[in-house]
Amino acid sequence: MFSKLDFKKQPDELIQVDSHKKLDDRERRHLQHEFKIYMEQYFKQKLGKGVDYTKVIIWDDMLIIRGERFLTEPEVYIVKTPAGKEVVRAARMQVAWQHSIDNLPHFEERLKARAIHQVYDVEPENDFWIHVVIFDRILTE
Repeated sequence: MFSKLDFKKQPDELIQVDSHKKLDDRERRHLQHEFKIYMEQYFKQKLGKGVDYTKVIIWDDMLIIRGERFLTEPEVYIVKTPAGKEVVRAARMQVAWQHSIDNLPHFEERLKARAIHQVYDVEPENDFWIHVVIFDRILTE
């Protein structure tokens, strides 16, 4: 039930989310941790390299996921040139788009909410990416 990914680390218990109830602080923190592990495993499985730093924030009607230090060594080298920066950005934006396709249904199911808007961006020169999802209901107390 947790996900299609084969996790090595899973939270001890899954929080059962009710679409009619807002998450309390404990539930919010638990889901943030669950999504953090989920994202780290997703990128490691899909790209062979995980993100060195992942932060997940669930607040109000938003899910914010940010990652730092995700570029491979060759990409770090390529980014040092103006043309290379755009090549790496375009490639990583494609990865971000695919991540959204693959994972948005999981986030909607776990949060019992429908995504109504999302945006993601990649800054290869800063080795940083972000994905923000707005849902159709307030998620937190």
